[in-house]
Amino acid sequence: MNKYYLGVDLGSTTSKAVIINEQDEIIGRGITNTRANYSVAADIARDEATYNARFFVLKKNLESEIKAKPEYRKYISDLESVFQYEQFRVKLDKLGDELLKTCNTFFKDDNQRNEILTHLRNIRKAFKPKIKHDYLYNDLGSKNQFFRDIVSEKYNEEVNKLDMALFEPLMTVWDKSISPAENERIKFDFKELIHKAIEELHLKYKNLSENTDANANLDAELIMLKKDFQQVSESLMKHIDEIADLEFNIENMTGTGYGRALLPFPQDCIRSEILCHAFGAHAVFPNTRTVLDIGGQDTKAIQVDKHGLVTSFQMNDRCAAGCGRYLGYIADEMSISLNELGPMAMEAKKDVTICSTCTVFAGAELRELTNLGEKREDILGGLHKAIIMRAMSLIARSGGVFNEFTFTGGVARNPAVIKYLTELVKENYGDNITINIHTDSIFMGALGGAMFARRNIKADLPSAKKGSVVA
Repeated sequence: MNKYYLGVDLGSTTSKAVIINEQDEIIGRGITNTRANYSVAADIARDEATYNARFFVLKKNLESEIKAKPEYRKYISDLESVFQYEQFRVKLDKLGDELLKTCNTFFKDDNQRNEILTHLRNIRKAFKPKIKHDYLYNDLGSKNQFFRDIVSEKYNEEVNKLDMALFEPLMTVWDKSISPAENERIKFDFKELIHKAIEELHLKYKNLSENTDANANLDAELIMLKKDFQQVSESLMKHIDEIADLEFNIENMTGTGYGRALLPFPQDCIRSEILCHAFGAHAVFPNTRTVLDIGGQDTKAIQVDKHGLVTSFQMNDRCAAGCGRYLGYIADEMSISLNELGPMAMEAKKDVTICSTCTVFAGAELRELTNLGEKREDILGGLHKAIIMRAMSLIARSGGVFNEFTFTGGVARNPAVIKYLTELVKENYGDNITINIHTDSIFMGALGGAMFARRNIKADLPSAKKGSVVA
């Protein structure tokens, strides 16, 4: 029986889970918003990692067949996207129920309540087909992994089409409904859901076959599939059912992250996120000597040795200034999604000077700069630069930048943060510094945790630097 190892990184804003095999190969990734319920978030992330692992094993088992028949790869990729949509659809129905329940309890006036209820039903009716289309045809599941962000963007689009007088009541209902819906763990039957996904996928291929005008926009693999999808499906069904029944034997596990003390793990299975981010970064980039982790609640500058163990570190943990939660607050202030912040900042023509990255004063400073006529993209450019300047101070206090430099954490997905970080590292430490940013940067802590679990080694932070804090 194969042995697998689990790492869970319970962060303040997102929770990540990684499953690895005995060769340290990541076979499953799971991620969800943490918000208020830490234990449920950890369970959801682990469930997602297990679902993802099943698809990994399916592709691994069919490696030679996929090379010979590229349409197999396309079918499995499409199937995973539709599977994700089927999960999303169930969660969306739960959110719809929560929105209606909130509306019924919050509004006492019958006329106002009925008006808001009507708009809520119309909003959901308008955006549900758009999200389905994006999952089935635009690979939404791999572009955005957060239920809240996907629905929030579509919900805001529809609300902004309505009279401004409806904005506040509709957003109030949203704010009171999203966390209960998002933090509910739904135990899916993988086999049942995968067969629903197969049925939905076949409808997609059938519609493509009937719509000959769409052929010009199809890639070669999809053109092959729409002709023979039934045969491909029948060929793969045995393998799909096998991975649906597969048992994942978790030999050992490690918990880390901001909320690690809340995990239902034995004490000897808990590790500092500093250790885990360093170990995970070193595993992906073995020449790593300096690690920067910008998470939701804190920023950590870490120096590591040739084994990936921490030699020194500095962290800012007195407030969320310049971290993921700060960026989330800025996005809320500007009524845009978190995913839009970085791209908008990339359009800046100048970097507006930001006096403070304090979350408490962020709203007031944003409004003041806007009133002075500064453009939103220029404000965001200055804000992102201020975040990186704060991080550079931590790096300097930890010992500076040594080759190679690896950036981890959820903020590593923000293109503006990457831009300013690259500029300032090169400016301060030279053009020969290798800067590593990976698609799995947000999973580095969970990966490090899983690797600690596999090795079952005891490691701790260096005593000379332990507890280092920068205001």
